[in-house]
Amino acid sequence: MSDWPILSVVTFLPAFGALIILLISGQGEVALRNIRNVALFTTVLTFVVSLAIWAGFDNANPGFQMVEKHAWIGNFMNYHMGVDGISMLFVILTTFLMPFCILASWDVIQDRVKEYMVAFLILETFMIGVFCALDLMLFYVFFEAGLIPMFIIIGVWGGRRRVYASFKFFLYTLAGSVLMLLAMMAMYWQADTTDITVLLEHDFPASMQTWLWLAFFASFAVKLPMWPVHTWLPDAHVEAPTAGSVILAGILLKMGGYGFLRFSLPMFPLASADLAPFVFTLSVIAIIYTSLVAMMQEDMKKLIAYSSVAHMGFVTMGIFAANTHGIQGGIYQMLSHGLVSGALFLCVGVVYDRMHTREIAAYGGLVNRMPKYAALFMIFTLANVGLPGTSGFVGEFLTLLGAFQVNTWVAFFATFGVILSAAYALWLYRRVIFGALEKESLKSILDLSARERAILIPIAVLVIFFGVYPAPVFDVTAASVDALINNYQAALEAARPAATAALGQ
Repeated sequence: MSDWPILSVVTFLPAFGALIILLISGQGEVALRNIRNVALFTTVLTFVVSLAIWAGFDNANPGFQMVEKHAWIGNFMNYHMGVDGISMLFVILTTFLMPFCILASWDVIQDRVKEYMVAFLILETFMIGVFCALDLMLFYVFFEAGLIPMFIIIGVWGGRRRVYASFKFFLYTLAGSVLMLLAMMAMYWQADTTDITVLLEHDFPASMQTWLWLAFFASFAVKLPMWPVHTWLPDAHVEAPTAGSVILAGILLKMGGYGFLRFSLPMFPLASADLAPFVFTLSVIAIIYTSLVAMMQEDMKKLIAYSSVAHMGFVTMGIFAANTHGIQGGIYQMLSHGLVSGALFLCVGVVYDRMHTREIAAYGGLVNRMPKYAALFMIFTLANVGLPGTSGFVGEFLTLLGAFQVNTWVAFFATFGVILSAAYALWLYRRVIFGALEKESLKSILDLSARERAILIPIAVLVIFFGVYPAPVFDVTAASVDALINNYQAALEAARPAATAALGQ
């Protein structure tokens, strides 16, 4: 496998599928069926290839594996790809969710089907590229290019206010990324390379680290998103088609957390340590404030969107605790949230496709007509709450444990978010699922179809499996996380004598 460019294959296979779709002519039912089949086959094949990467991954090796490197523009930009224990599972999460997005769009998207499928496949290429890139400029190209297909997906196939939501999404994320680009240029001038593996070993001056950290933070905080730069997310979720919301919550938000792990902590350790209280403050505010806002929502998608902001608060809190429990919990929380939030948006899409409304007040008593739907929706709701036995519990518990080791007050206030999440999630479930079936429009509603069961059941199985047995995730991430923490602590230890000597002079 070391001689086979498997990362290039898994990255660009979706783009190749998009090219095949573009070559399909005609507008009839046969052409549309072929387009959908090619999109589904491409995403499934990409997932299979990603599993081959996982099978060949050495869990004991903390470094980058399956590395591919080709010179492009001197030291400024090279085609350099590789995965470690931190990025490996995000590639798997991306390729796992994409086939479900295609299936969720199977009957719902009837207009411009070819363009829709091409946009999703191109987006998949860019998302995988972000997690595999080992060159600053290559990372930036993939990171920013992903805005374009998502902008189109929201703007063309979204809801009534889709144009507003798509431009808000684009401008927010682009504005933060401009600062990151300036920081990348400064790093190149300082280190004379854009090779991430080299930059991870480079010792940036303490004064420079703060500015670089803030520039990267501007991009990743918006992408995650953190409070108070989160306001684009509810609008984007509400207006996006169901599959767009799944990818937005399941993958695109995770790029911010991944960026903190790949750049902020290992490259700017001194700034990360100094600014950790700032991150803790924003994280706690996000956890409590957006949970309270979620409790006031009348739109199911908006409620889940604000819930995502709150859960990402646990991620940033765990990452900047900078200990094993915190970082492992942050990674696990991102992976779990990718499954759970994606499934919750799929559940909303199920009833929206039938009733064409997301208003909570329009439902009630669905358990009487949709028992299978009620059972699966319950699993994802409880996982969102963080019930023991589901994947949501593992991530939240570890991030709280990691934060507790650093600052007990941060963990104390963040714990209120767990209580509030139970309040708004169970309130939503009770209003939609339980009660008498009184509304005439709901009395003929049908339970899950075979296609919908094929989408939701595998995700439910994984949510429970990883809640009971999280070892497969920790086995992959352990070596890389330990190396990250050791290097982080070594950088702080090395800085202390220098700071003491400076004070003495």
